[in-house]
Amino acid sequence: MVYLGMNKVVVIGTGNVGMSYAYALLNQKTSVDELFLVDINRKDAEGEALDLHDALGFSPSTFKIRAGSYADCKDAKMVVITAGARQAEGETRMDLLVKNTAMVKDMVSQIMRAGFNGIFLVVTNPMDVMTYLVWQYSGLPHSQVIGSGTVLDSSRLMYAVAHKIKVSPRDIHAYVVGEHGDSEFVPWSVGTVGLESISMFLGTDTMRDIEHRVRNQAYEIIKRKGATHYGIGVCMARITRAILNNERAILPVSNYDPYSRIYFGWPAIVERNGVKRRVALRLMAGEQKKLEKSVATIKEAIKEARAAEKSTGGTSGKA
Repeated sequence: MVYLGMNKVVVIGTGNVGMSYAYALLNQKTSVDELFLVDINRKDAEGEALDLHDALGFSPSTFKIRAGSYADCKDAKMVVITAGARQAEGETRMDLLVKNTAMVKDMVSQIMRAGFNGIFLVVTNPMDVMTYLVWQYSGLPHSQVIGSGTVLDSSRLMYAVAHKIKVSPRDIHAYVVGEHGDSEFVPWSVGTVGLESISMFLGTDTMRDIEHRVRNQAYEIIKRKGATHYGIGVCMARITRAILNNERAILPVSNYDPYSRIYFGWPAIVERNGVKRRVALRLMAGEQKKLEKSVATIKEAIKEARAAEKSTGGTSGKA
């Protein structure tokens, strides 16, 4: 990987998610030096850049913000892909599969032609599938391609558990893992509050109820306001800090599993080179079956994406 002097971040897509991310960066103390906004609607990107620029006088961060193009990816530390079709009410994330596969392939092609050799952060849904395809299309090492994974889902879980037992969410050490979607699950057996097992605080029925609400939270938000974006924007900013600050933070990003040979949400050490390594979790037999089901769901979606690609005459950027 090429190490560059400036912490330059390029956001592809100036919709709700991309701009919630940019706004989160603006309101946190980060190591970002330059933020470029790229969108098919150039005027929208320019307007968003101007609007964000007006907040710099009172922001804890000071960095350059401007509209850009794919050429600006050449010397970027990170390229963040948020562009894609929006999930409508009644649609699952997987319903977006065909719509977004061709779009992502075109974006990655233009980004790589610019000479990009940094870290990809992929948010476009279905995120685990799109992250896998970005890796395939880019030809980069899998450690340099990361999806937002189940970081948002885990944030929802931490808050729900903390609210229930009246402690700080930061003291909840538990993750949602697997697909960022309907087959995701919580491995409660490895979750703790401080150093104590979560099972010391919550009964089985309560854990089941919390997991159900976490899994369906996005649908509830979409039903009420049409889209989710604030939560994921903050989670993306958290991942960005871990990368740019070389934190070696453990986050459940979507990362490559060498056994299944796909991407899914799983705790991993995140640093300036991307994913350093995955963290081992000892799952119970029932949890392992849930993981296998989630992996199978993602693999089937990848097959569908490949089939759709072939039907339109597309080819992969990597064997």
